[in-house]
Amino acid sequence: MTAIKEAVPVRAPSEPAIVAAGLTHRYRERVALDDVGFTVAPRTITGFLGPNGGGKSTLFRILATLLPPTEGSVELLGLDPGRDVAAVRRRIGVVFQSPGLDPMLTVRENLVHQGHLYGLRGAEAKRRIAAAAARLGLTDRLRDRTAALSGGLRRRVEIAKALLHEPELLLLDEPSTGLDPAARMELWTHLRHLVRDRGVTVVLTTHLMEEAEACDVVTLLDRGRIVGSGSPETLVGGIGGDAVTIDADDPEAVVRAMSDRFGVEARVAAGAVHLESGDGAELAGRILEQLGSAVRGVRVGKPGLADVFLRLTGRAFQDAEEPPAADARKGRR
Repeated sequence: MTAIKEAVPVRAPSEPAIVAAGLTHRYRERVALDDVGFTVAPRTITGFLGPNGGGKSTLFRILATLLPPTEGSVELLGLDPGRDVAAVRRRIGVVFQSPGLDPMLTVRENLVHQGHLYGLRGAEAKRRIAAAAARLGLTDRLRDRTAALSGGLRRRVEIAKALLHEPELLLLDEPSTGLDPAARMELWTHLRHLVRDRGVTVVLTTHLMEEAEACDVVTLLDRGRIVGSGSPETLVGGIGGDAVTIDADDPEAVVRAMSDRFGVEARVAAGAVHLESGDGAELAGRILEQLGSAVRGVRVGKPGLADVFLRLTGRAFQDAEEPPAADARKGRR
């Protein structure tokens, strides 16, 4: 038996891989997604960055065709998953945050069983497995039991599974979870190769700033809404200058002093005072000189996506984290 072939819409190479409009999803009275709209360009890596409870998991389940939105619409590769779910699933690959490998089987056996789900048998299955293994540096590991692999290697096997049917769009939920820095860098090398060499579009969710900064486009989610979107460089460039953080016993008093004495707007987040300055080092010196014992220390650094999130939401990223709701614990987040 060979993989099922079917007619699919002819799409121009420049057409968006995903188009979403007005996506809203509710779990009883809780709104997990609130009027979300976006497009994903083909052959790019797009990341959805947000704290726990921000709506990433719900959005991922909708894109993976596992959850219909309460309101709104989404097209994946020109198809409506509400009407063409089988066709969509043949053209997307999905890597979930939770492991989906049988640890008692070898890498090859896991891939063989995945191929069976897509009707792959015989010579075609062997070709696809060999190609996926070579692409992800797993050729020498095909006989290894997956339980003996490192976290990074297991993640690569998960991606190899998702690529067996040669999808155009690869969805990954928190892909670096549990990986050490070296394995994370290795994973990103493979993702870049998929985009560059095979033209795959990659969409991922993450709560890691460094992972989001590696994406071509980052969309910031908070409390179910999109609060910002663009390349990491564009988002961070909108801040300009330096990010200044002041540690103090009475941060609210320091905020007032910054306004009264320096004419600088500051805010309290994560227990510290945060502000932006064209010359952070010069301002830090003045703060220490004029406020003295009112401050415990001043830190100056280049802004990052955490500073962008703070500016757009008024809250520090870690302050925005919410505990999992009951629906989430049941796998319906």
